[in-house]
Amino acid sequence: MTKQADFEIFLATTPGLESVLCSEVRLKGFKKPTVVPGGVTIKGGWPEVWRANLWVRGASRVLARLVSFPALHLSQLERRTRQMAWAEILRADVPFRVEASCSGSRIYHAGAAAERITNAIEKTLGAPHSPDADIVLKARIEQNICTISIDTSGELLHKRGHKEAVNRAPLRETMASLFLLQCGYTGNEPVLDPMCGSGTFVIEAAEIAARLNPGRTRHFAFEHLVSFNSEAWEQMRAVKSSRTPNAHFYGSDRDAGAIAMSRANAERADVATCTTFTQQTISELTPPAGPAGLVITNPPYGTRLGDKTQLAALYRAFGQTMRDRFSGWRVGMVTSEPTLAYATGLPFLPHTAPVPHGGLRITLYQTAPLSPEERQLKPSSRRF
Repeated sequence: MTKQADFEIFLATTPGLESVLCSEVRLKGFKKPTVVPGGVTIKGGWPEVWRANLWVRGASRVLARLVSFPALHLSQLERRTRQMAWAEILRADVPFRVEASCSGSRIYHAGAAAERITNAIEKTLGAPHSPDADIVLKARIEQNICTISIDTSGELLHKRGHKEAVNRAPLRETMASLFLLQCGYTGNEPVLDPMCGSGTFVIEAAEIAARLNPGRTRHFAFEHLVSFNSEAWEQMRAVKSSRTPNAHFYGSDRDAGAIAMSRANAERADVATCTTFTQQTISELTPPAGPAGLVITNPPYGTRLGDKTQLAALYRAFGQTMRDRFSGWRVGMVTSEPTLAYATGLPFLPHTAPVPHGGLRITLYQTAPLSPEERQLKPSSRRF
């Protein structure tokens, strides 16, 4: 592989959200994105790697797939690794580390495979190996084929670089952005989260509306690779795509600490002027003036925070408030508990399969725009 050659780029995401990420990648102008298990692939060079890290909201990391070759035994693995032009990829003065996985292959010991690849690179390039290195090479040996990739992101991409305060059970920004997209949000309508926590949904919605790149204030692992061109990168990052949103974004929470966190996070994200955070309970909630939009929230599930019996009252109150006061608004709600979801009495549309989140499996429940007749509905006792 040379520095100019196109290669496969893998954008990882939460399993179950691959098609949603593919929609975003296509909207961002990347050519021929393809859904694969665990993410989306595109073809391109290092500029596309940089853009994917800078632009794409729903990806958790971006891997550049460097090479694939048959590997039936460790000596063959080491020999083929030595043949790569590592001086065109890794800097000799920057530490690296190797992570390996093996599945259905004659090479079955991941630790031994990682050691052989590490040895090959050290002998070929002379770059230092460190277990704490920020540059990570990932070797996947599956059905006797070894694919070596490099993690170009570094820290996971939900760490936008401008959000410091989080609540006890945060939803990652990457997942929140995909749920917004799944709800049909495009940045042209108000968004309200009545249990906003640290403000993730509200801030993501505001950033999308303002066309702010999610990676605009952070650093990436690719900045320490041979292919990195600081001048070209600064030109790419300096392109001003931002606009003044034509909608406003609202968060509320009963906890004063959550409101303080949300305001501080919005300030750091440079969306304070188009966001409003208010301390209030669900029963006090009223729709803001102006057109209807999207209510989206990630309430407590009961598995970790709170008691499910007590939470049922919260969900019923949320549903009642939506039905009574939010005619014309769509509702999106994330929870791991179907019984709590249907305690709201909201007319949910058919939903997709649950997706993993922090050891749980959570589902996005959505409604169409609520009609005045919805206030006559009572919470359902159905179990799903």
